[in-house]
Amino acid sequence: MENLYLWIKALHLVAVIAFMAGMLYLPRLFVYHASVAKGSPESEIFKVMERRLDKAIMRPALVVLVLSGAALAWEGGWFAAGWLWAKLAFVIMLVGGYAFLIRMRLAFTIDANQHTAFFYRVLNELVTVVLIGVVILVVVKPF
Repeated sequence: MENLYLWIKALHLVAVIAFMAGMLYLPRLFVYHASVAKGSPESEIFKVMERRLDKAIMRPALVVLVLSGAALAWEGGWFAAGWLWAKLAFVIMLVGGYAFLIRMRLAFTIDANQHTAFFYRVLNELVTVVLIGVVILVVVKPF
């Protein structure tokens, strides 16, 4: 059973890396997208890039991440650990952030973005801070 746990953990890590790559890259695309004219050829290219990043990478990775994470928590008996609940709070923030990014992506799709490039730069940094919290909780397990 330990071998299965390690395979699930490996799958979880791959999904985390793919999802977080998207969570860091999508706001960066928005920084550039917000800097070009609405309806321009560049804007249309960004729309395609953003949609593909979401639907081909981020969304599938999120599904695998959640399912494999639940399996790890169950198999490892981690539900009694305080650090897991703190980590889940950060994960909920990331999922909420993902939902917000998708809302922003859809606004760009219809040329209705209301935010500046600076706004998306700050958003990108917030994602990084949450990621750091998750890594510390998982590796150090402070409580």
